[in-house]
Amino acid sequence: MSNPSRGVERDVIQRPSAGKAPFYLPQKDEVEIFRAAWSRRLPVMLKGPTGCGKTRFLEHMAHTLRQPLVTVACHEDLTSSDLVGRFLLQGDETVWQDGPLTRSVKEGAICYLDEIVEARTDTTVVIHPLTDHRRQLPLDKKSQYIDAHPDFMLVISYNPGYQTALKDLKPSTKQRFVGINFDYPDEELERKIVAGESGCQKPDVVEKLVAAGRRARALKDHGLEEATSTRALCYAADLMNAGLSAVSAARAAMVYPLTDDPALVEALEEIIEAHFGQAA
Repeated sequence: MSNPSRGVERDVIQRPSAGKAPFYLPQKDEVEIFRAAWSRRLPVMLKGPTGCGKTRFLEHMAHTLRQPLVTVACHEDLTSSDLVGRFLLQGDETVWQDGPLTRSVKEGAICYLDEIVEARTDTTVVIHPLTDHRRQLPLDKKSQYIDAHPDFMLVISYNPGYQTALKDLKPSTKQRFVGINFDYPDEELERKIVAGESGCQKPDVVEKLVAAGRRARALKDHGLEEATSTRALCYAADLMNAGLSAVSAARAAMVYPLTDDPALVEALEEIIEAHFGQAA
């Protein structure tokens, strides 16, 4: 039996605020596509590698559209009950507790299932009736169907780089969504993102970081499982802002989290030293 507290309470509800939208710089036409999908309340699938800005993009769009955002980080133990809800025993009484997907459907929030391929297959099946003309959520345990609020929108994300025969979305699921492809931004835009996200005021440092990151990505074709992400470059800049040397910051953000392979560590360190020197 699954733990009632696991999964159900992990969603984060972000309400619209009067502050500035989360920092995001568009790469292509993703903003226009999302706005068009939102106007028709079409489900959207965000595809792209880890750390390329998918989640930040959605946070930016939810804030811009003034819509609440419910985020669920999917994992291999996530069940359909974790999303939809379950009966719980409270004292001598059995009560129903809505899951994050059900609350989103009722309240008219954008529900974001992050890295959906990590969830169990039965979890993805439950979203199918929400992604066509029915816009309904089945509550099998209550023998009910809930009609989605007019402002409800479903968004999923996944990393095609993790695709395997056992861990991928079925074509019948993919084709229910409008797809937006993400990748790491071009060099000029990535410099702007790293500077804007980290607040680094040293253009030469940002330029070296981005150049090192782009060289490091070439190692993905030579044994590195994950490429150096834009997020990692922002972390390195943040560590430099905190007082770490450039080499130490780059190692901590761009080398050690990516691999334990001694040969790959050495190759990544050589790239960093080539851009920042050997001083620790």
